[in-house]
Amino acid sequence: MCNVKFPFQTYLFFATFCLTILLCFSTNSLADNYIVGSGDVLKIDVYDHPDLQKTVRVSNDGSIVIPFIGLVHVGGMSLTEVTQKLTTLLADGYIVNPQVNIFIEEFRSKKAVILGQVYKPGIAELRGATTFLEIVSQAGGLKEGAGDTATIKRTKDGKKEVLVVNINSMVEGGDLSQNILIQDGDTIYISKGGMCYVTGEVKNPDAYTCDNESTVLKLIARAGGFTGKASKSGIDIVRIVNGEKTILKNVDHGTSVLANDVVVVPESFF
Repeated sequence: MCNVKFPFQTYLFFATFCLTILLCFSTNSLADNYIVGSGDVLKIDVYDHPDLQKTVRVSNDGSIVIPFIGLVHVGGMSLTEVTQKLTTLLADGYIVNPQVNIFIEEFRSKKAVILGQVYKPGIAELRGATTFLEIVSQAGGLKEGAGDTATIKRTKDGKKEVLVVNINSMVEGGDLSQNILIQDGDTIYISKGGMCYVTGEVKNPDAYTCDNESTVLKLIARAGGFTGKASKSGIDIVRIVNGEKTILKNVDHGTSVLANDVVVVPESFF
């Protein structure tokens, strides 16, 4: 059986891609539940009434201007509620059985900040129901040195709280409960991972991020696996303990690896 391992970044890309495909089928329901706010741009269409087709930006006080009706307050309402409100107002002496469709053309009212080990840190606009993986994707993805955890700081009911996202268990373990919905005003911080080193008879000797779930075998897999000349036994770990170099000899593949450890894979003599 072929047991191919991929780098953590590849897992993240694949997971984000799959999530994007799934969202293509649920965009309408997510948009219907989106809460309209100032700065959002709405495209309004009334069937068989081209004179009422209009693109409007929600003002700072949460209102829009509609022909015949005038000023309509829509801030704080879901898209479904706005549609129902305009339908009711137009039916009140203006149009018989109006069929109103409203789309979000620009999402501007809700924002979050993403910082740390991403390629495009800064302010991100929340386009409807936005998950952790989606906002990471908007920020260009994780950098190579990113750690396996992230923090989300938010204020809820006047109280500050911090949520911890285990990226590793979400992407590699499939724990989608970690793919938290991002809220307006959240600050997301992607931490820098500890670094471990793999050298010797592996295909891609280099430095790799590691955490408390990293093992010898996992790091070797991230380094491309063993070369044809590698000895799969006799692996050593070079570790600094209290400032002194310590060598752990002939470690098992399941041995935990700590930050700054060096995993040494020897050459086989047979």
